[in-house]
Amino acid sequence: MKKTYNIMVVGPGRWGSFLTWYLDRIGNKVTLYGHNEAIFELLKTRANNYVTFNKNIKITSDLNEITKQDIIVISIPSQALYGFMQEIKEYNLQNKTFILCMKGLDTTRNKRLSEIVSENTDSSNNVVVWIGPGHVQEFYRGIPNCMVIDSKNNIIKEELVNNLSSDLIRFYIGNDLLGNEIGAASKNVIGIAAGMLDGLNLSTLKGALMSRGTREIARLIKEMGGNELSAYGLCHLGDYEATVFSEFSHNRSFGENYVKGINFDKLAEGYYTVKSMMYLSEIYNVDLPICKAVYNILYNKENPKEVLEKLFSRTIKKEF
Repeated sequence: MKKTYNIMVVGPGRWGSFLTWYLDRIGNKVTLYGHNEAIFELLKTRANNYVTFNKNIKITSDLNEITKQDIIVISIPSQALYGFMQEIKEYNLQNKTFILCMKGLDTTRNKRLSEIVSENTDSSNNVVVWIGPGHVQEFYRGIPNCMVIDSKNNIIKEELVNNLSSDLIRFYIGNDLLGNEIGAASKNVIGIAAGMLDGLNLSTLKGALMSRGTREIARLIKEMGGNELSAYGLCHLGDYEATVFSEFSHNRSFGENYVKGINFDKLAEGYYTVKSMMYLSEIYNVDLPICKAVYNILYNKENPKEVLEKLFSRTIKKEF
């Protein structure tokens, strides 16, 4: 028999709304927390653009509710995570499990998100990442997918895989926390590059982008001390369909709109992540040509067409 939990989902956005719906669907007692306009609207309507929440789900703007939970699922912008961890320090949380349903890096500190949580909470708490492919629009329609749960704590990650899996999501047990986090974060940068190719009518180059993108991230993961094969798993290559091709991908859409000169007002985590990728490239002395191209376009304001054409006409070299 599956174990059920008291769970707070932090963040009432697109992904947070899905997580709330899903965790309730599989039998947990779920509270959705937020303190922005989205949560105040949900307190009145119990519905947003994605889903209508049933009566079992508690919706709140009271952060004190966090003390009553077994699990805290965090789904907020990656650059807001450090601030949130500072905000909850006063509660002195212990023996809790933090699940990060986020894909990014802290660009101010150039750290993985699990590091941000571990360094700013009591050592008795578990830190877990939940990553992999999938779009909320498809999950709501009953289209299943596979995802990964990883943690330094082998017991807790196996427990969560067993208790959170369902007909909608099959979870795999991750065994490379560093590699899975870097892979998940960097795939958003590849997604932006894919969108730029779409915007420039160069979509046929996406095959090369996927192949070479995975290879450069694998090299980085290896130099950082992780397993380079993680880049070929669900955290990175396995998430490309949902990031490189999908109409629902914010990062791909951002890249396409950027090269077309169209404003895109939704969160594209890859925009921030690429800054930290450049830092890691320098620190670990790993060439990341695709990430560098995206960085030069976004931050150095170089011409997208010229940068991408130069990228694909680099000096001839062996594939492997």
